[in-house]
Amino acid sequence: MIVIGVGNAWRRDDGAGPAVARAAGGVSTDDPARLLDLWEGEPHVVVVDACSSGAPPGTIHRGDAGVLTHPASTHGFGVAEAIELARALGRAPARLDLYAIEGADFGHGEGLTACVTAAVGELARSLRTAAASPSRPPPR
Repeated sequence: MIVIGVGNAWRRDDGAGPAVARAAGGVSTDDPARLLDLWEGEPHVVVVDACSSGAPPGTIHRGDAGVLTHPASTHGFGVAEAIELARALGRAPARLDLYAIEGADFGHGEGLTACVTAAVGELARSLRTAAASPSRPPPR
């Protein structure tokens, strides 16, 4: 299993995906178009991004590419579009798990808000546990 975080660490909570990837031993990008190259040859991929859906900040969403957007998105080509393209080209991984952490602040600057920092830790721990025990599925 590879964990790929998507986001921009210079846009506060948009850095949630890269923070999870770093904590879980994965890789990150600020360009969703790179996903196809990053997951090439990987049978199981976990993609983590930030979102702003109206849920309480720090909420961890699972499985809905439609929620992986937010008003301050730096992604001209988003995660959902990358997944659609990969499927159309036959380049999608056999298993793809999507997570989004609800952000509170997408303004300029470094550092995650406290609620997003807590969610990053929770999700990273769960993903490390799932990776260490392949028979155990990632968190729902």
